Amino acid sequence: MADLKERIARRCAKEFKDGAFVNLGIGLPTQVANYLPEGVTVTLHSENGFAGLAGMAEKGHEDVDIVNSGGAYVTAVPWVNYFDSATSFGMARGHLDATVLGAMEVAENGDLANWIVPGAKVAGMGGAMDLVAGARKVIVVTMHTQKGAPKILEKCTLPLTAEKCVSMIITEMGVMEVTPEGLVVKELHPDFSKEDIQAATGCKLIFADDLKPMEEE
Repeated sequence: MADLKERIARRCAKEFKDGAFVNLGIGLPTQVANYLPEGVTVTLHSENGFAGLAGMAEKGHEDVDIVNSGGAYVTAVPWVNYFDSATSFGMARGHLDATVLGAMEVAENGDLANWIVPGAKVAGMGGAMDLVAGARKVIVVTMHTQKGAPKILEKCTLPLTAEKCVSMIITEMGVMEVTPEGLVVKELHPDFSKEDIQAATGCKLIFADDLKPMEEE
């Protein structure tokens, strides 16, 4: 499982161009910071109040004053900038090139459900609703299924975070782009066939004419 999540994070890290301003959500998205390509400078935003996240802190070298929005110890780049929550959410609502978020469910039209399961206790909705409304690109990183059940569906069954907000989905099986025609598989990991990824998905997939192997390195 850890290797598959690393695969997803590594592939996602390739999406960002030099100079991009990107938010990483909690959970799997935070791992993306560890795999940014050499020579590419990306400023990573953490919604709890800083821009300049560098990656997860090594065990034994944690700084108790530097945590991400999920409460995990992280490191910061030399040019890090700390600010209050009002400033942080102001950035989230219109200044991000992209945000990377996890998901409970994603619909083929880009609807996202990632904040609550009815009846379950949650700490709060967090900033996902602001992030998906303000970022120019919304990338979902997630395992393709949950206990064998598809997470990518025709329609979400859980309460929505936002409608038609997702641009791209990256799983251990492949890279999918949300288009007006439907969900297009742009890259397929060599471990899986077209039949495998379709069987694990709760909606009809379209395979790109120039379908490529999913990159890991």
